[in-house]
Amino acid sequence: MTDPSITDPASVDRELRELADKQAALGEMRGAPAADPVNAPMIRHWQDALGDANPAYLDQGVAPPAMIQVWTMQGLRQNAAKDRSPVDDMLAALNAHGYTGVVATNCEQTYHRYVRLGERLTPSTRFTSLVGPKRTALGEGYFATWNVTWYDEADEPVAEMMFRILKFRPRTRERPSSAAAESEAAGSETAKPPETGRREPYPLRPAVNADTAFFWEGVQQGELRVQRCADCGELRHPPGPICPACRSTNRTHTVASGHGTVYSYVVHHHPPVPGRETPFVVAVVELPEGVRIVGNIVDCPTDAVSIGMSLRVTYRALDDELVLPMWAPGES
Repeated sequence: MTDPSITDPASVDRELRELADKQAALGEMRGAPAADPVNAPMIRHWQDALGDANPAYLDQGVAPPAMIQVWTMQGLRQNAAKDRSPVDDMLAALNAHGYTGVVATNCEQTYHRYVRLGERLTPSTRFTSLVGPKRTALGEGYFATWNVTWYDEADEPVAEMMFRILKFRPRTRERPSSAAAESEAAGSETAKPPETGRREPYPLRPAVNADTAFFWEGVQQGELRVQRCADCGELRHPPGPICPACRSTNRTHTVASGHGTVYSYVVHHHPPVPGRETPFVVAVVELPEGVRIVGNIVDCPTDAVSIGMSLRVTYRALDDELVLPMWAPGES
C-alpha cells in the first residue's frame, strides 16, 4: 500500500467508496452460532459488574436485553478468519490508508423479545454505509455503519443493533519541507523551526459544557469537584442538569478528598488510541463521598491493579492547556 500521507485523496476516496458499495451489496452475512448458550453464570457476572440487583431475570429464566452482544462476542484468541463479516475488509482498508483511530459514535438496539436460558444465538451482519471524508475534532475520517441481527435456533430475529464508528486519521506533526529536511540533514541550524516551547495538542479533548464547566475549572485548580444538589444535598457524578433524587435544577458542588478505591477496571490493549501508549488501565473509582468516577490508573504496572486497590488523585498536564485527573496507588 502506498504511503497514506502521499496517496491522492481522490483516489483513496474512490477506492473506499467502491469497496463500501461492494460490501453493502453482499447483504446480510451469517456468523457462527454462539460458543455457549445463554447461561445463568454470565448473567450474574453482568448484573454484578453493572450493579443491577434486579432478581427478575434469573427468576424468570431470561437475560437482560442489553446483554445481547455478550452471547456472540469472539474471544481475543479466537481465529478471526473463522467468522468474518462484511465489515472486516472495510475496516482493514481504512486502516491501510491511515485511518487507524476509532471511536464509537452511535449504537441503537431493538429487542423483539427476551432471550431465554439455554438458547444459542447466531449473529448476522450487514454493512450499510460509509460517509466521508469528514473533518472532525479528532481529525479527518469516515463514518462506517453496519447492522447486526441476532437469530434464535428457529431462525427468528430476537434483537437488532445499528452500530456506527468514526475511523479517523490521527493528527501528526507537519513534516518539514524537503528543503528544510535537506538543510537539517546537512547540519544547518537555520533550517530548524524556532523553539516555541509549546507541546503538541492532545488529540482527545473532553467536552466542556454548562453542566461540566465547574468540574474542569476545579481540575485546573487541583480540586476534584463533585456536583451536589443545592436543595437536597444529593451528590452525583457525572454532572447533570437535574437532581435524580428531588428533580431540582439548583446545583452546587463539593470538593472530594481525592482518595478512592478501584471498583472495576479494564486494561486497554487494542485498538490504538491517539496520544496514548498501550496497554493502559481505565478504572471506575469509588470515592468515599459515595459516587464513582472513571479515570486512568498511572504509576502502576497494569498487572498490579486489583479490585479494592487504594488510590489517590493526581493531575497530569497532557499539553499546554489540558489537565486531566488520573489515579495513582494510594497508601494501603
